[in-house]
Amino acid sequence: MVKSLDELREVDERALYFTPHGLGVGVKMPETDAAQFQQEQMARLELAPAVAEGTRMSFDRLRRTFAYGVLYYDIFTLVNDHALLVLEQALRDRFVDYHQGTVRFVEGETEHVVSAERYEQVYEIVKSKKKWLLVVDGRMPIKFNGMLAGLSAWARHVGLLRGQRNRGVEGVLSNLRNFVAHPTNYHLVNPVQAARTLSDLAEIINHLWGCPTPGGRLYPAPITREVVVIAWPTDGDGVHIALAEALPDAVDPEDREWQCAIVRAFFRPADRLSDPGLTHFDTRVEATHFPADLLWGPGTLADATAWWTTNRPEADECDYLDRTFLVRRAGEQLHLPIRPSAAATLLPDEQSGTWYAMKADFPKDAYHHVRTLLTVGGCAKTGQCHQCPVETLERGSYQDMPSWSTRGNPAEIILPDVRTPLAFPRSQTVISNSPMDRCR
Repeated sequence: MVKSLDELREVDERALYFTPHGLGVGVKMPETDAAQFQQEQMARLELAPAVAEGTRMSFDRLRRTFAYGVLYYDIFTLVNDHALLVLEQALRDRFVDYHQGTVRFVEGETEHVVSAERYEQVYEIVKSKKKWLLVVDGRMPIKFNGMLAGLSAWARHVGLLRGQRNRGVEGVLSNLRNFVAHPTNYHLVNPVQAARTLSDLAEIINHLWGCPTPGGRLYPAPITREVVVIAWPTDGDGVHIALAEALPDAVDPEDREWQCAIVRAFFRPADRLSDPGLTHFDTRVEATHFPADLLWGPGTLADATAWWTTNRPEADECDYLDRTFLVRRAGEQLHLPIRPSAAATLLPDEQSGTWYAMKADFPKDAYHHVRTLLTVGGCAKTGQCHQCPVETLERGSYQDMPSWSTRGNPAEIILPDVRTPLAFPRSQTVISNSPMDRCR
């Protein structure tokens, strides 16, 4: 149906129900506000200056087109779907940038050096030379088919993509891209979904060129850890957390005795954001969501105030993706994850049993992987697990894992045994190879 220009300018009412607070059931935004809101959604998505020009132009076209979804709702779907194709373009552009015109392959003992200024040249080579393996920076050669999955695997191989949980996201995006490239039926995407896809795409593109996203969902920049006091009354089991700078003004109207620990941790009360595991803080195991380090304690409130006033430690920044955790199984006891440096300070009898060295973003991912492996099964014993966001690096006795047992400083002063009243048990009973097993 041919429409007049005025008809083409008419707002699609379906786009008016998506407000800054989500789907407004029965509530419509004014047309001008809806247009402003959708443009503001895109204005916050910026690519780093280093990103290849072709990728930048394709992404900017999506950002500009997104706003026209207010006039024609199906544009949100078109933008969402095309964003999945731009992901492959970004990986291709980054591949060419990374190799700087020269790509190396091996076939058996024979090395092949190929000049490739454009990705099409690379693709033609790998399509016809399927036995050739790609060589990058002295690493082990890898299979490379030139497709999206191969490009993602290459990007992880060279460290341009990271995060164990992001492996699953990258796999989903790859499957969605294949669905878009080979559609089987009609589908419709709402503006929230399309905006999320573009936001994720911006994060991936920026990270490919070495620029993590502050506050990002997938590839965040290092978090800021504040100096925090964790305190609990000796006659109760409650746990209170505050910025250490509040210590000089701390007063208990009930005049109770308190135990305190000063730690460096993720805690932003002004934004109502904090590590959900801080109330379970334990110096001997990884019980917090993000890395948390003891600076002082335990001691009284007065002593904590005196130490902080004298030392005044500062906040720092900390990356938390792809951390290494060690999980120990001794008999039927499965212990909570610890850091390699902490394991090096354990007594010999505390280093007995079977140890699992794993790469994970969060300690609970590492723990649940081992528990599942021992009980219901299904998880990978070695390498990357396709059910859990975990990669097993080594497994065996502590002494048989030299790459981890030698890490840390054995002469390091063992941290005080500090744990809050709400701390988790440091180990749980797990019966191996029993599908009906339960931790108890």
